[in-house]
Amino acid sequence: MLLRLATGIGILALTATTALAAAIEGPLQVIVSRDQQTLKVYDGDRMVASTSISSGMPGFTTPTGIFSILEKKPMHYSNIYDEAPMPFMQRLTWSGIALHASDHVPDYPASHGCVRIPGKFARELFRMTRLGGHVLVAGREVEPRPIEHPALALLSSAHHSSDTALLSGVTLRTAIPETSTDAVPIAIDEPTTTESIARTPPAEPVRILMTRRTGSDTLKDVQEMLNGLGYDAGVPDGKHGALTIAAIRAFQAAEGLAVEGTFTPILAEAVFRKAGRDLPPNGKLFVRRNFDPILEGNITIIEPQLELGTHFLLARGVDGGDVDWLGVTMDNDLPYGVRGSLGIKDPGIIEVSTAEDPIVSALDRVAIPAELRQQIAALVGVGASITISDAGYEAETGRGTDFITLTNANGFRSPFAPSTTPRRKESSVLTIE
Repeated sequence: MLLRLATGIGILALTATTALAAAIEGPLQVIVSRDQQTLKVYDGDRMVASTSISSGMPGFTTPTGIFSILEKKPMHYSNIYDEAPMPFMQRLTWSGIALHASDHVPDYPASHGCVRIPGKFARELFRMTRLGGHVLVAGREVEPRPIEHPALALLSSAHHSSDTALLSGVTLRTAIPETSTDAVPIAIDEPTTTESIARTPPAEPVRILMTRRTGSDTLKDVQEMLNGLGYDAGVPDGKHGALTIAAIRAFQAAEGLAVEGTFTPILAEAVFRKAGRDLPPNGKLFVRRNFDPILEGNITIIEPQLELGTHFLLARGVDGGDVDWLGVTMDNDLPYGVRGSLGIKDPGIIEVSTAEDPIVSALDRVAIPAELRQQIAALVGVGASITISDAGYEAETGRGTDFITLTNANGFRSPFAPSTTPRRKESSVLTIE
C-alpha cells in the first residue's frame, strides 16, 4: 500500500527503507517551497513524504527553478565555511547549491544558499533518490497534476522504459565541481566516507527542453555558415570570440557592409541570405541524456508575443506499458528587458486556476516537425522529462548537468547575448554552503 503521510510540522515519520521502496512506484519528484519552507516528495500526484527545511537567507537566496541531482555524497565538508559537515549531500548545481542534512533547521531561511533538511529525513531522502532525479525549487507551493495532450501521446508512443526509480537563472556562482561525472553514489547505512562511491552509470531517461531561439543558437548557425562560405569562424559554439569576430569583419568587408565585427540580427540575416538559407524558426528543442546533449532541432512557437511560461512534465509508467504525464507550472518572473528581447507583449495564460491549463495552452503553441518528433518518440520512456521555458536554460548548464532552468528574475540573461556556458572543471575549490 502506498504511503499516505499527512502534512505536519517538521519531519514526517517514515517507515524502514525496504518497506518504503516497496510502496513507491516512481519516478518521484522532489519539490521545495521557499515560501512555505517545506520539501515534499511526490509519487505521481500523491505526496509520500514531507519535511520542513531552511533555504538561503537574504543575500544568499536559494535560486528557484528546475534542477537535477548531479552528485550524491553520504558525507561532504564545506570548502568555504570552516569545513562544516554536510551529511547526505545531494548536489543541484556545480556552483554550490545542494540538499543536505543539518542540525540547525529553523522555520525561516538561514543557509548560505543550500536547502537544509532535518537529519533523519535527509538520510531517508538520500536512500530514495538517485543521480539525475529532478528537484524543483519554487517560490510558492506547487504540486504535480495529470496532463493530457495529443503532443505528449505522440512523443511517448514509440518506446517505453522499465526504469521506475527517481529520475531525472539569481546568477549562480562560478561552476567549479569536485569529481567526474562517472561518480554515482549508492545508498549506505552510515556516512562512512567522504568520497563518492563509483559504479557504471545506468542508461538514463532523456531530458527535453522546449524554448525560444536565442542569440547563441543563431550565432552557432552563423558560425557554421561563415565556415562554409570560406571565413574561419572556428568551432560553432555560439560564443563571440576572436575567430568569430575576425570572420564577421571579413564577411562584412567582402559584402560591402559596415565593418564592425559585431553579431547582430542584421548581420545574421545577411549571412543566411548569402548562404541561400531561410532564417530559422523562433524555437529550439534540446535533448540530453546522462548529462550530455544528444539531439537538438528547430521548433515553431505559435503566437510568440504571448508568454509560454515555465512548466515541467515527467513521464510515469502505467498498466499496459503506456506513459502518463505529470505536470508542474512554475513562476515565470521574466524581467522587462528579457520580455522585450523575446518579443513578449502579453503574459499569456500562466495561472493554474484559469479555465485552460497553462501547460495544455503552452503545448498547443509548440509545433514540432514530424521528423524531429519521430526521433524524440524513439527516446522517450518512463522517467523522461520535458521543460518548457521562455528564457531557455541557465548558463551553468553544460557538461555534467541536466538542463538548469531558473525562474527568478535575477537569474535571466539577455536571450540575444551569446552564451558563455561554463564547462565542468575536474578539480578545484568548490563553493558550497
